Amino acid sequence: MNKIHKILTLATLSLIFPQTHVFAQNAAIVNGKPIPKAQLDKLIQKSNQPDTPQVRDQGREMLVTRELILQEANNRGITQKESVRDQLEQSKMGILIAAVFEDYVQREGVDEAELKAAYEQVKAQYTGKEYHVEHILVEKESDAKAIIAQLKSGASFADIAKAKSKDPGSAANGGDLGWVNEQSLVPEFSKAMVQLKPGQTTDKPVKSQFGWHIIKLDEVRDVKVPSMEEIKEQLIQMISSEQNWQKAKFSEMMKKLRAKAKIQ
Repeated sequence: MNKIHKILTLATLSLIFPQTHVFAQNAAIVNGKPIPKAQLDKLIQKSNQPDTPQVRDQGREMLVTRELILQEANNRGITQKESVRDQLEQSKMGILIAAVFEDYVQREGVDEAELKAAYEQVKAQYTGKEYHVEHILVEKESDAKAIIAQLKSGASFADIAKAKSKDPGSAANGGDLGWVNEQSLVPEFSKAMVQLKPGQTTDKPVKSQFGWHIIKLDEVRDVKVPSMEEIKEQLIQMISSEQNWQKAKFSEMMKKLRAKAKIQ
C-alpha cells in the first residue's frame, strides 16, 4: 500500500509541477494561447508606474483584453477583410513614416544656422530686471502689521517666516522666493516689490488673493541671458516642433532618399 501511495503521489506531483512551471512563465493563458510574463514585464516598464501587484493585475487584464479581441477578430474572419487589412497597412505605414522621420531628424539634427537664428530670437526675450525677494504670508492684516512691528524692532525675517508664513513653498527657506521677475508674481506683489530698494522691507502689508504679504527685497539685477549651449536642447525642441520646419525637413529627407534610389 505504501508503494502504491508513493506512486500515486509522484504521479500527481508530476502533473502539478509542469503546470506550475508553465504558469510561472506566462502572465496568462487565454483559450490555450499563452501571454508570456516577459510581455507583462515590458508593458509595466513602459508605463513608468511602480511595479506593484495592483499595477500587474491591471497590466495583465489589459493584455488579456487585447488577446481576446485579437482571437475574436480572427474567429470572425475580420482580419481577412480587405478593408480592415488596408486600414492596418495604412496604420503600419503611418508609424513607419513617423519613426523614419524621427530617426532622420535625430541623425541629421538641427543645423548651426538654425540654432543661431532661434537663439537670437529667444535672447531678445531676456530683458528687464530680476529680483531676489523674500516674503511672509499671513491670513489677517492685523497679523501682518504685528510682524512688521517685530521686524522694525530687530526680529529675524527668516525666523518669523519659518514660524508663521502660510506659504508652503517658501516658509521652510525663511521666506526666500529666489530670483523672480515681475511677470511671475501676482500684480499687487510685483507693484510693491519693484518700489523697494535692496535691503528694504514693505512698511505696510500687501494684500493679494492669497492673503497679506510682508515683502523684503534682497537684490536686483539685469535678467541673465543664458548662453546658446545652456539652452541648446530647448532650442532644438522649439525648432523641430514647428510645422513649417517639419515639412521642409521631411521634403529634404525624401529628396535625399530619391537621389540615392534606383527608380525605374
